[in-house]
Formats: sequence, structure tokens, C-alpha cells
Amino acid sequence: MSEHFGRTADGTPVERYQLSAPGIRASVLTFGCVVQSLDVPDSRGTPGNVVLGLDTMDCYLTRSRFFGAVVGRYGNRIADARFTLDGRTHELPRNHGTSSLHGGPEGFDKRVWRVVGSAADRISLAYRSEDGEAGYPGTLDATVTYTLAGREGPDGFGELRIDYRAVTDAPTHVNLTNHSYFNLAGADPYASPGLGTVHDHEVTLRASRFLPVDDRLIPTGELAPVAGTPFDFTAPRRIGDRLHDGHPQLKTAGGYDHCWVFDEPAGPLRPVARVTEPRTGRALEVLTTEPGVQFYSGNMLTDAVYGRGTGLCLETQHFPDSPNRPEFPTTVLRPGQVHSSTTVYRFTAGTPAGAR
Repeated sequence: MSEHFGRTADGTPVERYQLSAPGIRASVLTFGCVVQSLDVPDSRGTPGNVVLGLDTMDCYLTRSRFFGAVVGRYGNRIADARFTLDGRTHELPRNHGTSSLHGGPEGFDKRVWRVVGSAADRISLAYRSEDGEAGYPGTLDATVTYTLAGREGPDGFGELRIDYRAVTDAPTHVNLTNHSYFNLAGADPYASPGLGTVHDHEVTLRASRFLPVDDRLIPTGELAPVAGTPFDFTAPRRIGDRLHDGHPQLKTAGGYDHCWVFDEPAGPLRPVARVTEPRTGRALEVLTTEPGVQFYSGNMLTDAVYGRGTGLCLETQHFPDSPNRPEFPTTVLRPGQVHSSTTVYRFTAGTPAGAR
């Protein structure tokens, strides 16, 4: 089911699609492939939205911090807004100091995607990025498919599966990810008791290494062990436990805004992260084919409604600045190859901590 949602600044119409499966519902916009809302039950069976979203098209044009969008052509940062590929240097637009972030100021999150398939529980959206758009070489055809699945009952679950696919007619770099902000306590800022921070959420990451960053938030190239640091989430840990302990990396980023390197190799779809929220009993398990995840604790959220720390991101992806780091897993896509990756966000609800 679809409905008109609004228009972009140039008058392009934007549609909103409603998807549903047992135990889960979602609203998806053709603008930026945005996941506007995602409703899943809490431990009492009461559904509630768990992603930060905006109410109007004007808000997405003026207030969005990539809320729920697919970012690209390259998610995350590229140092000095340039890279060299096959001997040719490509200059990108700068939108984060001297760096290019999430494809620049007019990245995939600002584009209206075309619906190429839909059903009650899924939607496929496509976008053609022309050669030279935002400085990237090659015409890239990208497709993103959102699929809902679930099962109701005491052992029920609801999941959002995201399948990314892209092909190119010339060598280029590709790193696509979804930039949803999650708050498992409920992301409705107008509901009682109001929107709190995610600092009580417990996070587990199957990653014994992370990528330290410089003062531009660009990886230094080191794959540092998390053991003995605030970056150790190999066992469940509250986000707020060590958020302000003075670690130099936390000071640099204003909190968590780093890439963790998964211990299991990329390729197969495997579980890599888990988040639980004690008050509602909601839990989120993340599965992906990607080699890493950018865990962001919402440090720079300064929206009029969504303030600092009110949402967390788990952006499954390749590593930041990979086009300038040959030692990192490659993000080069060449003609005849297919960029393909999958991420699943799976939700369950157990017993709230206070009820045990």
C-alpha cells in the first residue's frame, strides 16, 4: 500500500509504502530509501516504533541526519575527499571538514528512488547514479530490497532484511549501508514517558578489534584490540558505562563513532551484534555479510526533537576510507562484477529486567 508523502525541492513526488508481516510493520519512503518507522512488540506484546523518523517531507529536506536512509555511493568517510583508482585521481565533494561523508551533500540519501517491485511484505527500489555524480566514476545501477518476516507468539520475532545489489559500467568504489537510528525503548518522542537516551541499552559486538581514528575521524590504519578498553563489547555492556571515561578515542569522536572489525570473515550471513533494552525487554540481533560495523552512539544529534544520544546506529559496511587504504578489504567494483550484500535486523521481546 502506498500514499503520496510530499515533494522534493525540485517538485519530484515522494511516495510512502506501508509494509507488514506477523509481528512487524514498516514505512518506507522513495526519498533516500528511508525507513521512516519500524514497529515491533515489546514484552507485553504492545507494538511501538523503534527507529527515529520525521513526520513530513520538509523535515527530511531540512532536519535529517541521514535518519533511516541508504547512504552511498560510499557510506562513511573518505579522507581529503579524493581517491586514486587505476592511476586516475577522483575529487569528491567535501561535507565533513576536509572529508567526504556518506557520498557527499547530495548522496543517495537525497535521491528519489524508483520502485521496481513491491508486495505486502517487501519493496525493491532502484537508483541510477550517472558517471561523474558526486565525483565517482562509472554509471552505477543500485537496487535495495527491504523484506519483512516474522512470527507472532511468545517465541515470536520480526525481522527487516536488507539486500543491496549494484553493477557498474566502469571501475568505481561502492559501500552501501542503512543509517537507521534505533531506540528500543521506543522512538516516539511524544509518548509517555518521553524519549530517553540509548545509554541503558546493552550492546554485544562479535569483534575483538576496532579502527582507531584521527581528529578528522579517519581511520589511522591500525586494527587495535578492544581488550582493556571502552571499546570492548565482546560481552554485553551498557553503552553509558564507559562513554565518558576520558579515553582519547571517545574524546576525539564525542562518544562511539568507530568501525568494529568482525572476528568471523565476511561473506556468509552470520550474527555479529546484539542490543537489548531492559525496560521493554526488546532485543535486536544483527546479521550481515559485511566485514565491519560503524557503531554510532548518536553523539552529534542536535535535532529539535531528537537530541544527543537518543538513537544508536549499527551501520554494517566495509571500512571507512577503504579507497585510500589498500590494506583494508577492497570496495572496488568493476564491470561484469556484482556488488551484493545482506543485513538482517531481527527483533525479539523477552522479560523486562524489572520483572525478573
